[in-house]
Amino acid sequence: MKTKRINKIEIKIPALSKNESLARQIVCSFASQLDPTVEEIGDLRVIISEAVTNCVVHAYRLSGGYIYISAGLYDNNSIKIRIRDTGCGIEDIEKCMQPFFTTDPAGERGGMGLPIMKELSDKFKVVSTPGKGTTVTLCKKFGA
Repeated sequence: MKTKRINKIEIKIPALSKNESLARQIVCSFASQLDPTVEEIGDLRVIISEAVTNCVVHAYRLSGGYIYISAGLYDNNSIKIRIRDTGCGIEDIEKCMQPFFTTDPAGERGGMGLPIMKELSDKFKVVSTPGKGTTVTLCKKFGA
């Protein structure tokens, strides 16, 4: 049986570190309609934080731009989230999925953002074009 979307949001926020908590609050408040557990909301908070931070630090390299977030709630008690930027893109997605790999020239970043997001999601996909941006799409089912 095909799942049916029961609600949807779309937001566009400036790619600023201080907007990470805003994005997290918006998406988690929206997801609360599905009555997730505290642990499930915790996982979602981490996912959104990592995704937004990746956009700010890596996609735009702290130079600004916008982050586009859409989220849909489905009748099977799941949320599908898409986080998109129009930044520098990822040259090698497979390499970036490896724990501790970082594109941060200073080496100050841990290189765990994408692996953590994948681990905490039920479905996870990254599509990127160098010079054009990256889209991360993930699904999380609550009460699974």
